[in-house]
Amino acid sequence: MLHLPYSTLDRDRPLVHLPFTTFLTGLVLLPVTGLFVSLFISIVYHFEEANYTHCHVSNYLPSISAAISRVPELYIWRFCIGLHSAPRFLLATIYFNFYRGRFATKLPELLLSWLAFACNLAENCALLLLTFVASTEIYTVHKGGFLTFIVSSQLYMLITCRLWYVLKRQNVHKEELISCRWKLRLLLFNLSCCGAAAYFFKRHNTHCEAGVYTLFALFEYLVVLSNMAFHSTSVFDFAQTGADEDRERGKREKAR
Repeated sequence: MLHLPYSTLDRDRPLVHLPFTTFLTGLVLLPVTGLFVSLFISIVYHFEEANYTHCHVSNYLPSISAAISRVPELYIWRFCIGLHSAPRFLLATIYFNFYRGRFATKLPELLLSWLAFACNLAENCALLLLTFVASTEIYTVHKGGFLTFIVSSQLYMLITCRLWYVLKRQNVHKEELISCRWKLRLLLFNLSCCGAAAYFFKRHNTHCEAGVYTLFALFEYLVVLSNMAFHSTSVFDFAQTGADEDRERGKREKAR
């Protein structure tokens, strides 16, 4: 800790400066790393157990719930999501303040901003629930957390795309326009994959065909990965803000 007189400007200087892009990259890499490491270990070392189905048909990829329900996959996933969740609450607050500043005089969009904030919090809480209550422990609680995660995340993406559609008509930066386009693409992709996953899950439970549960698992991966990609568009949303802050910091350094 710096022990400086109150009269010096150096006392207000941050000890650590972490660029927002670096912060967000680390935030996204945590669940991505946890997911792929858990899947790898599950496929290589726990293939039979992870790919077991109630009707005993051939399956080649585990669902995410099956992949994160055994040791050590369980602890790897919980460690990554545990570190990931706290900054996610912070990011949700940052977005809410951003929208509140942009839509201070627009009541419909301001209400949507509150709803987006609530959905973002619900998504993160549901992710924690399905992470720390495995399907092999209390299945109904895990299932409820998973369904809440899917519904709240898709509502959040839908509302966010609506808010950015309104923002796009204002004087926005190039990076924000890029973000708006990618948000819409990822929303459509996520909804398509979710529909495909639901179809194959129902088909598996109805007909018990070999390999159908594998297709469900594959589309489940794509649903989760597209959700992560959607949140990573924050790099574009706040790129200009970060650049402005860097310029201001440089001016202050020169002034000293």
